[in-house]
Order: sequence, then C-alpha cells, then structure tokens
Amino acid sequence: HVQLVESGGTSAQPGGSLKLTCTTSEHPFRTIAWFRQAPGKEREGVATIQTRGGNTYYADSVKGRFTISHDNAKPAAYLQMNNLQPEDTAMYYCAASNLVVHDPNVFRGPSYRFWGQGTQVTVS
Repeated sequence: HVQLVESGGTSAQPGGSLKLTCTTSEHPFRTIAWFRQAPGKEREGVATIQTRGGNTYYADSVKGRFTISHDNAKPAAYLQMNNLQPEDTAMYYCAASNLVVHDPNVFRGPSYRFWGQGTQVTVS
C-alpha cells in the first residue's frame, strides 16, 4: 500500500520561508510533484522533479522562489519555499508516479497515480 505523507505546512509571514516534506512508503518513484489548491480555485502544479535525471519544472508563479528536491535514501521529497506571498496560501499536495512524466504533462493531475492528503500553508 503506497502512502505519501506531507508535513511542514504552517503559517508564515510574507517574505518568510517554509520547507515541506513528502515522505513516501516506497521509492524510487520516477517523478514526484507538488500541487496546491487554494479555496475556490482549481488545483495547480507547482513543481516537479524527475528523480533519476534530476530535471525540474516550476510554475511561473514560483520560479526563483521555490525549489523541489528529493532524497532516495529517506525516501522523501521536499519543497523549499522562500519569499512566501499571501497568494501562496493553499493546501499543498505531494504526488508521485512510477513513470517519467514529461513536459507538457508535468502539471497535469492525471499524470500522477499516488497522492498525499495535503498540508496547509497560510501566508499572512
């Protein structure tokens, strides 16, 4: 039974930083992604990493501020979020696939079979 568990979500002030962790029950996944969903808005992809090649993809809204990484030994994935803004407020979800997800599918939800329950980030 594959499980993804997110942690690290909490409240932060604008300009602050948070680091989210996605702990997985098995690895290696070939692709791991972070999505987010704010109240009243559609889910959007934030960042994706292909775990073997190390290729990363970022939404324009977070480029230069967020960094996705992974650790096969843990196994876990991370989302370092810097210079947080109120518009970053959302529930953040970790998603994973046993396949390599390529652009332009990296931010499509159906590309990922496994999902966590989410962790709330509030910036105010």
